[in-house]
Amino acid sequence: MTSGADRRVAPPESAVALFGDSLPVANRFADLLAGAGVERGLIGPREVPRLWERHILNCAVVEEIIPTGAKVVDIGSGAGLPGIAVGILRPDLEVTLLEPLLRRTVFLREAVELLELPNVRVVRGRAEEQKELRADVVTARAVAPLGRLAGWALPLLHKGGALLALKGEQAESELEAARADLSKLRASVADVIRVGEGKVDPATTVVRVTVTSEIDRPAPSQSRRAAGGRKKRGRKR
Repeated sequence: MTSGADRRVAPPESAVALFGDSLPVANRFADLLAGAGVERGLIGPREVPRLWERHILNCAVVEEIIPTGAKVVDIGSGAGLPGIAVGILRPDLEVTLLEPLLRRTVFLREAVELLELPNVRVVRGRAEEQKELRADVVTARAVAPLGRLAGWALPLLHKGGALLALKGEQAESELEAARADLSKLRASVADVIRVGEGKVDPATTVVRVTVTSEIDRPAPSQSRRAAGGRKKRGRKR
């Protein structure tokens, strides 16, 4: 994986203050995004000058509302945002980067190895297909409209867990549009909060959806029996 040294962007003072001793690792992550991330189409070349403020810092500050020692699943992790940024800042967290596309999972695995992040792992797959993966917190950024995202994310959460969806200016209106879907999923507590005040400008807008009761989902054994049945029918043909 190339480093993109010719496109390297120095961290702002806010990054120095936020990451502290972890800044060298965050710096290497920024270099990876500016190099291999751009070359592989995960980050647009025009984003390089604002990698820190718009992407890395904007994502990392979500850690403010993640409990100590939490299991975190980052849905549609893409270039590792927010999952890798949070994992760098919070070594106490157990972070799973969940990504369905092969080229992105290859990048993520290389990044986790190069950054030496023992608390971060990569899983290739779709959130709605996960039968055993469970989390205290699910994060997502620019993945899908909130109603659809909640349908994928909430079944992964323990009771009391939360989906943290990083959204922009339309967060409030998107939450209102998704109220009916959230009600069907029995996730009755949802609000819009802003994190990173004084660390990023503007602050990061997050829609937080907290699970108030266990969400029904298919048992793994049932899924395996169903899959086995489909395979049998396929052999008969």
